[in-house]
Amino acid sequence: MVFSYLSHRRACRDKQQERAERIASLPSIYHESLTSRDKEILSQSVSSLVAAVQTSSLSPSDILVAYSKKALQAHAQTNCLTEVMIASAENWAITANRSGPLAGVPVSLKDLVSVKGWDSSMGYSALVGKPMAADGALVRLLRDAGAVPYVKTNVPMTMLSLESTNDVFGSTENPHKKGYSAGGSSSGEVALLALGAARLGVGTDVAGSVRAPAHYSGVYSIKASMYRFLKQGSASSMPGQEGIPATHSPMTRTLEDLETFWRAVFQMKPWNYDYSVLRIPWRDVKLPEGRPIRWGVLWDDGVVAPSPACARALKMVTTLLEKNGHEVVSLKCPSPYEGLQIASQLLLADGGKTASKNHHTFESNDAGMASAFRGLRLPYFVMKLYAWYYRYIRRDCIYAGLIDGFYEKTVPEFYALIARREDYRSRWFKVWREAEVEGRQGDQGVDFILTVPNGLPAVPHGGMRHGWKACGYTFLFNLLDYSAGVMPITHVDGTTDALPHTFRPRNAIERANYRMYDAKAMDGLPVGVQIVGRRLEEEHVLEGMKLIERLMREAGAGYVGLSL
Repeated sequence: MVFSYLSHRRACRDKQQERAERIASLPSIYHESLTSRDKEILSQSVSSLVAAVQTSSLSPSDILVAYSKKALQAHAQTNCLTEVMIASAENWAITANRSGPLAGVPVSLKDLVSVKGWDSSMGYSALVGKPMAADGALVRLLRDAGAVPYVKTNVPMTMLSLESTNDVFGSTENPHKKGYSAGGSSSGEVALLALGAARLGVGTDVAGSVRAPAHYSGVYSIKASMYRFLKQGSASSMPGQEGIPATHSPMTRTLEDLETFWRAVFQMKPWNYDYSVLRIPWRDVKLPEGRPIRWGVLWDDGVVAPSPACARALKMVTTLLEKNGHEVVSLKCPSPYEGLQIASQLLLADGGKTASKNHHTFESNDAGMASAFRGLRLPYFVMKLYAWYYRYIRRDCIYAGLIDGFYEKTVPEFYALIARREDYRSRWFKVWREAEVEGRQGDQGVDFILTVPNGLPAVPHGGMRHGWKACGYTFLFNLLDYSAGVMPITHVDGTTDALPHTFRPRNAIERANYRMYDAKAMDGLPVGVQIVGRRLEEEHVLEGMKLIERLMREAGAGYVGLSL
């Protein structure tokens, strides 16, 4: 035990020193202030940068210098970087494919993405100093497309939290407000993007890990359905976990760049790099014509009601859609709470053993996962007694229903959960069906689902002690494997978004989360909405996001646009 702790401390010290030395040893140009030329490069869209490289009016090296300078500044502000690959990226920029669809564009990567010769420690001290033997499928495609990987970014250990904190690299700050989470688990990515230190990034999502950060930090992302985007070769905190599909997904600073990134990846035929990617080319889709587009709104998941700030952002969008002739209806669907019950049991069906196998003695864990793993280690009868207490003494059936299933599953129990998942998916399938035919009957059938990404804006550091239980608005669509995007809409207003004095929490989860909600303290934090399509319909979701962006710009309705 003592040796394990000493090994942990040594690994953390060595890794932090290595990161600091890599930054300090960079040529002086990277530590200088941004020049007017740098600022001009940073202001250009990805498509403009690619065109400039392809016509030789810009070099990949010039672009790399500008983005590396900005990345170091962003890191000083938010502690977002893990692996600083800039020195190696100088050579990669020189040899970059200047005719590729991402020619010369720097790309940041979530720490788990495998780059040959670089660690993917994911905040586990046990994985420090164990560089990856080969580039993952995604990195090989990016290189062939002309992109230049230059940094990797921070994550929470276990990657099961909406906040990044670990002993190896420390905590990542929200780029808009110190003391608040940037989101998770793709925290470092959004910090870079929001501060303009990257235009393209790659995160992963198993319960909202690209969408919650996009919401917390004011950037754009579309969570891919399983087998649509490359993932083979990356590290994982839970290898083999397939109950809830985890997907790699693009993250960007603007919606235009998000479309450019998706199209560029599919131009490279990703199924030739990763056997798991379905052979589905990027499709040019059009929104329905000749009838109103129907938006089904999930106003409340039954666990944590959207805060005034998040509800206002959602209402801003629905009001604008209705004013422009769209049909907005309250979504009639299977219980989102039932989905949270199934998803939470599937994700940690092994009792958290896989995610904690690389955990050193006395190594800190995220506040939420530390609490979760303690619960999973309790005897079965203790959890049952705890659930009984909440159900019959506290009269809280919501929390009791989640506690009830929070234990390590046997193989037959796991199979039964998979069967429940498939039945649940089949019931959700009916939500869409009538939208495909003319003259649909009653209130059935929608073209898009619209909801909040989370009940709250970004929470204070340590907030995941309770916040991890309140991820139902994103977790639901991982369970269903739907394509889902998040885009910024507005900011928290300290006066307008104050919590009414009449508010009374309905359950223990809602109570604990609303203790963190303080509109005055959160003033200025970004607030987004979530646009959801069916499985493998990333193109359709993108078109829905483009429509909302266009209407917001035309209306001038306090649209956030670029983050900072």
